[in-house]
Amino acid sequence: MSTCPTFDHLVVLPRLRIQNANAISSPSIHGFPSMTAFLGLSWALQRKARQAGLDASFVAVGVVCHDYQEQVYREGRLRFCLTRNPLDKDGGTAAIVEEGRIHLCISLVFAVRSPRWLAAPDRSSAEADLKLLADMLAGMRVAGGSCLPSDGEGRRHRPVVLSWTGTSDDRADGFRRVRQLLLPGFALVLRDELVDARLAELRTTRPDSSRLDAWLSMSRVNWRWRPPAAGQEAAEPGSWQHDRKSLGWVVPIPVGYGALGEVHAPGAVAKARDATTPFRFVETVYSIGQWLAPHQLDSAEQLLWYSDHDRTTGLYRCRNDFGSNASPQAIAWGDDD
Repeated sequence: MSTCPTFDHLVVLPRLRIQNANAISSPSIHGFPSMTAFLGLSWALQRKARQAGLDASFVAVGVVCHDYQEQVYREGRLRFCLTRNPLDKDGGTAAIVEEGRIHLCISLVFAVRSPRWLAAPDRSSAEADLKLLADMLAGMRVAGGSCLPSDGEGRRHRPVVLSWTGTSDDRADGFRRVRQLLLPGFALVLRDELVDARLAELRTTRPDSSRLDAWLSMSRVNWRWRPPAAGQEAAEPGSWQHDRKSLGWVVPIPVGYGALGEVHAPGAVAKARDATTPFRFVETVYSIGQWLAPHQLDSAEQLLWYSDHDRTTGLYRCRNDFGSNASPQAIAWGDDD
């Protein structure tokens, strides 16, 4: 089981306004960008930082959502607000490709390794680089959306860099400061173990249940009729009950990709985007996530997402350590109605 990579600094970019981000996170899910988009953002920001001479490696990223506005309207059912594409080269009407968009207010938390920041006698080097990183991010696409200037001032809207090399008590104090900056909001964490628990529950009545059955069961609200107790029909009528009360705010999410075949040599697949990189056909891998308030997290590692891959099995995943090291109290809070 992989764990979050080590890091020596935590960079917080709070209250970013993102316009027209991609609301379709996978072929089956919409409502918030995929974590693969934010991991890709961290790698793109790392490349830009190194091109500018900054010695920094972005090893993990956390996302906290403060506000959102999905661009939809209701016409019998929810539909995306689509744009009219320009005419094609022949003057005809271009085909409409459904694109989901969402406006977001989010905070990004990056786990960073930087020998240059560690070697500096004071924080002046990190503070100067932080402003440069914030300026770089302002000119980049964030989950396909545009980063707009902040509409607020004060401590909650200023980027922050924290050293993460002290004792466990120092890191705990630092994370308490980070949590205050991120409130109010909700952080997305991974809950793979909930799928395992639901699968075990389903197999008590349906032994042939699969992990797909468990995932589908958790991706919807299941209403069931609860009959009255024997002999209590008059005093206690039956009722409809759902299974969301004990789960909390859990959602189906894409968590990476699974290979459909072997790795192809660079340039072997026609019309591939990059002819110098090995190519592999993949499909989306799904799991269950949960939205939690930042004060329900005990450590930065519970907030951060990082990449993990195994070329032998063909699994390329986004991982998060909340479920593996969460305290019973944090999980109990997350399971409240």
